Amino acid sequence: MDAMHTSERIPLFPRLAAAPLTVLPLYPIQVVLDRFAKQVGKTHPKMFRRMREHAHARFELDPTDLPFLIQIEPRGGTPSVRLTRSAQPCDARIAGPMAALLGMVHGAYDGDALFFSRDLVIEGDTAAVLALRNAIDAAEIDLTGELAQAAGPARVMIERLSEYVEKRTGVALTRHEEAEHW
Repeated sequence: MDAMHTSERIPLFPRLAAAPLTVLPLYPIQVVLDRFAKQVGKTHPKMFRRMREHAHARFELDPTDLPFLIQIEPRGGTPSVRLTRSAQPCDARIAGPMAALLGMVHGAYDGDALFFSRDLVIEGDTAAVLALRNAIDAAEIDLTGELAQAAGPARVMIERLSEYVEKRTGVALTRHEEAEHW
């Protein structure tokens, strides 16, 4: 884990580990994330219905400690994910350390507190961001759980690896029952 923090509690992705991502092609990562998003869409269809008129908004996630941006389009339940190196047209942009973005998904960080402490920046259609946040929170998504479920026989290995990485880095990779909701 990088010793530097945006705030005392949010770990940053280590610069040494992020460096290769500046030159490696993003497409293989994009394919994996896109397939994963589609699987989450199948598992949690209510999440997209909950977004109502914002279920077709385009979101740009900017993990500020990584050298790429994540474009997410919920598309009413058949989400698509695209990785880019530069900003693209979007309805809303959410920027902050990757650990903060993952922590919000897993209920480990309070989105309002991150916003008011300036650890998280929101631009554009704030109603769309709020709809996304509420939909994810209501779905109680656990990204490691989703990945492990799709992994078949590798499930236990993924769960153990996630637990190890979470303990070593402080990054919330799974939803814990005692986690505060954002």
